[in-house]
Amino acid sequence: MTASYPPSWYAASATPLPEQPILQGRLEADVCILGAGYTGLSAALELAEAGYRVIVLEAERIGWGASGRNGGQAIVGFGCEQDALEGLVGADDARKLFELSQEGMALLHARIRKHGIACDWRDGHASVPLKPRQVHQLRAWQAHMAERYDYPMEWWDRERLRSQLASDRYLGAVFDPHSGHLHPLEYAFGLARAALAAGVRIFERSPAVQLVRGKTPTFKTPQGEVRCDFAVLAGNAWLRGIAPELESRIMPVGTYIGATVPLGEQRARGLIRNDMAVADVNWALDYFRLSRDHRLLFGGRASYSTLPPPNLRGTMARRMRRVFPQLHDVGIEYVWGGYVDISLNRAPHWGRLAPNVYFAQGFSGHGVAATGLAGKLIAEAVRGQAERFDLFGRIPHRPFPGGRALRTPLLVAAMAWYKLRDALW
Repeated sequence: MTASYPPSWYAASATPLPEQPILQGRLEADVCILGAGYTGLSAALELAEAGYRVIVLEAERIGWGASGRNGGQAIVGFGCEQDALEGLVGADDARKLFELSQEGMALLHARIRKHGIACDWRDGHASVPLKPRQVHQLRAWQAHMAERYDYPMEWWDRERLRSQLASDRYLGAVFDPHSGHLHPLEYAFGLARAALAAGVRIFERSPAVQLVRGKTPTFKTPQGEVRCDFAVLAGNAWLRGIAPELESRIMPVGTYIGATVPLGEQRARGLIRNDMAVADVNWALDYFRLSRDHRLLFGGRASYSTLPPPNLRGTMARRMRRVFPQLHDVGIEYVWGGYVDISLNRAPHWGRLAPNVYFAQGFSGHGVAATGLAGKLIAEAVRGQAERFDLFGRIPHRPFPGGRALRTPLLVAAMAWYKLRDALW
């Protein structure tokens, strides 16, 4: 059991990482990074391997936020569809962005191999429709990705899907063999071990309370400070007052996962025979996969109000049994949740607050691969090669309407409409 993490199957099953010290006193670094999740650790690793002195400040523990609690599905692309990116930046830049997302997936695999990260990677992801209109939408998306982006995926009819997935709920699938799933917290720990070995200094339980901007940015914590040449904000949904102009452009959304009791290998493989990850295409979606110890990990039931849903364990069990009625006798052993950071247009929000202050946020539920890419591109920009990073700066982003007082109620109302649409059409 990994102590001082929110209770979850991830924390219970991960190989513990030694606790890192609390920042005390004044230090200097070439680069100081706020946040020890995938983005911050990836940037730190890239920069340390290039010879930079790097410090990472983490308010809690390594991988404590979304990096250690997410659904574990690593998917090529971003939180918005490619046709949305085409509308935002044009067809040429949208293609460049998609190719970068493929590079992000390749980078994830390369880091797993290079650093020997035992994070249970499994190939394959299926997007599954529940209604005929969703079948048409998925087939159109599949054709668009093949024709415009040279990214072929497989269409599985209901019979083909049923040969791999023991559920009658879905009408088919678009199967992507290049996406897949992993153990999120183990991956975060693996990145941290690699960064520490490269010379990165990580300070846990060291929340930044202020960023003093200027020629030499300074992060202040309750017991110390770090002066640096370059600052990186990788706190995503947990920035908490450090950069208000960034916070207004993302919304923290609660997302929740349940893990069944161990099913045994035979019963688990009877549910998902090829061990792929699965997600439906409702706005309020369900997603699920198997664990290494033969549990079903079942996610969904997002909260747009930041309040945990009532009776979460019972709700997750009911949703799971709608997909797999044969699990009527199976209990949920772990239930956990956390925040993901969504942008208003669901596109990634990466850029600069100043020539020496970089940020990446707005992963919108598609961060497992994209965060590693963000870290790499930030490192490139710090080293003076900013062309690829600046491509993301061309994506326009607006703040959520309503300000702090009204943006959550407005989003809750909008999500209620989308859930109604899922139910009726």
